[in-house]
Amino acid sequence: MSTHPTSEYDTKLESVLEQLRRCQQEHQLSSCSLCQQYLACELRKEYVKVVYESMSKGDTGGFEF
Repeated sequence: MSTHPTSEYDTKLESVLEQLRRCQQEHQLSSCSLCQQYLACELRKEYVKVVYESMSKGDTGGFEF
């Protein structure tokens, strides 16, 4: 079983994901899409950005899967 080291992108993703989970718990929501602030939420915008960065590993263009 091989494991690869956690990248800075994965670490950042885990951090923002934990923030989203806390926010959902505080607002008693099972999903961000149920929130009234869904489209204006800065935390959600940051999450989308960090997910993209994690998938692209900082490169522009294609994704590494």
